[in-house]
Amino acid sequence: MTRHVVDYAGLERKDVVKLRDAKTPDDMPFSLGKISHVVLKVTDLERSVKFYTEVLGMRVSDSYPETMMPGRMVFLRCANGDHHGVALVGGKKGPAENSELHHFAFEVDTVDEIFRARDHLERHGVKIHFQGRRRAGQQIALEFPDPDNHQIEICWCIDRIGPHAKSRAPQEWKECFSLEEAVRNPPKGQKPELKDKALLRD
Repeated sequence: MTRHVVDYAGLERKDVVKLRDAKTPDDMPFSLGKISHVVLKVTDLERSVKFYTEVLGMRVSDSYPETMMPGRMVFLRCANGDHHGVALVGGKKGPAENSELHHFAFEVDTVDEIFRARDHLERHGVKIHFQGRRRAGQQIALEFPDPDNHQIEICWCIDRIGPHAKSRAPQEWKECFSLEEAVRNPPKGQKPELKDKALLRD
């Protein structure tokens, strides 16, 4: 993703406006509440389970043998009580190329958790590709790969939008490239109050 760029002219190009103005019918017979779960193919199931449990803190709910799922399967849950948010299936032949799934994200409740996650990931040797605040959505985030190069985000405070409301104008975006800058320079309506100031870096 290109950094330090808000292409205001590009945002108003006809093809981009057409995509942004796609309409959802008012008479939909159902309403999607959230992404329920993501299922990933992995090369080494044990290694990936170790990463998702010991590095990301997920818990195993169930697992399938080869007779039930070729490659075996493990279901992992977040702290929200759902049976699983991620499932892993073994048997992948090589690392992910990110040609279809760009990334997926987990949300935390406090900005302190983002800072603690950064320290924790670094202690586990995880290479963090991005830290700071993204443009659209304005969430404070960390982005990093899992052992198979699936890209993961941990974020806090993504913008909330009502069903018929408009999203924040690009002129209000405050993109940042460190967690410290994201806390110091919040957009309108976001209050990233860090309780544990010892988590800040110079």
